[in-house]
Amino acid sequence: MSTLAMRPSGGEGIRSAKLFAFAAAILIVAELIGSFTFKIGPGKVVLLPMIWALLLGAALGVISDRSKSTLRLDVKTQFYAAAILQPALLLFIAKLGLMIGSALPKLVSAGWALAFQELGHFVGTILLGLPLALLLGIKREAIGATFSVGREPSLAIIGEKYGMDSAEGRGVLAEYLTGTIFGAVFIAIFAGFVASLGIFDPLALAMGSGVGSGSMMAAASGAIAAQQTPEMAKSVLTFAAASNLITTTVGTYFTLFISLPMALFGYRILEPLIGRTTSASSASEAALANRPKLGDVETEAPHLRYGGKVLAWVITAVFALICDWMTHGTTPLQGLPGMVTMLVAVVIGDALSTITGRRIPAVCWVSFVAMFATSPWCPWGAQLADLSARNDFLGVTTPMLTFAGLSIAKDLPAFRRLGWRIVLVSFVANAGTFLGATIVAQFFHI
Repeated sequence: MSTLAMRPSGGEGIRSAKLFAFAAAILIVAELIGSFTFKIGPGKVVLLPMIWALLLGAALGVISDRSKSTLRLDVKTQFYAAAILQPALLLFIAKLGLMIGSALPKLVSAGWALAFQELGHFVGTILLGLPLALLLGIKREAIGATFSVGREPSLAIIGEKYGMDSAEGRGVLAEYLTGTIFGAVFIAIFAGFVASLGIFDPLALAMGSGVGSGSMMAAASGAIAAQQTPEMAKSVLTFAAASNLITTTVGTYFTLFISLPMALFGYRILEPLIGRTTSASSASEAALANRPKLGDVETEAPHLRYGGKVLAWVITAVFALICDWMTHGTTPLQGLPGMVTMLVAVVIGDALSTITGRRIPAVCWVSFVAMFATSPWCPWGAQLADLSARNDFLGVTTPMLTFAGLSIAKDLPAFRRLGWRIVLVSFVANAGTFLGATIVAQFFHI
């Protein structure tokens, strides 16, 4: 019997139609709400439509748990959303690659300090965050939560390697939520405090600020710049932006080939030595207790066939065009050429990954193809960069997180058991990435 395909039949067809209808409604509501900003102490929190989409999807799942209606978001449909999320993440990676290609000359000229501080970003999260997570009784969720600061590329990497319906997937998603809501405020306070100690060069601190999140970079560099002379403040902001660009681009490969293997190695070594058993330790078992077991649901990610992936890419692309239209007034006709460029990069990258036996993940192939498409070495690089610039970065992110939100409810027992522990681990991991990069940058800069 066919799994998720271009033309699912029977119950699967109804389930797919229901899921996409839910996703479309949530997407439109989230875009209508728009951005919301509020201050907390010296920093501020910005809630974008992508966050509303994530929260609305999760809320729908919670409400559905108490409903008996056939229109509710049942557990099988939540599995379906998790299956759709994984290929949808590749469209985000393609957009990121298209943005990187034209910036490659700038990255090459950034210098050794900017290049090597990237290692500090991801090593720092593991050295501090992973041991703490194990001491608090968190198990394999600790891998997803501490191998990076858990931004969108990290979701894509974990989603492809383990599936979002996994302990690692729950860990990275919990890190993403914590970092989104509290990350900017925490890093602003922490970076300002470290800067006030006078231990590090301001430019090293600036490079440490580029953690791969625009809001967190702005908060950290702003807190550092506020303690400098006007001229040095400008340099701080410039170096922070360059560092963040490198983290957002090169960082995808660091997380995949260096920090994730390091986190796995660290977990195997440290868990038997310092791992504890607490209520958080049984989070995975609690999440599995009242839902179908692996293999019971035909639309789970491991069973997603190529037709289903194409459907996920097309639906995500359509939703992204709607987001651009509602947010920026870019009509679907104007945004279509850039979106087709993204889809072509995804299809080629996924095909290359399949041909090579998945030894190099699709995330990398898609990124390579997209980067080349807009690089100076591509004959049509400038034209493709211009076309892709019409598609907003957040326009692709919001549909991705809509499906993430619709898949969350089945894992809420695990999130509740992780509770304050995952928030504390997230703070420590964010502090680790800032300090690690700052120390490496200080060494190469001085």
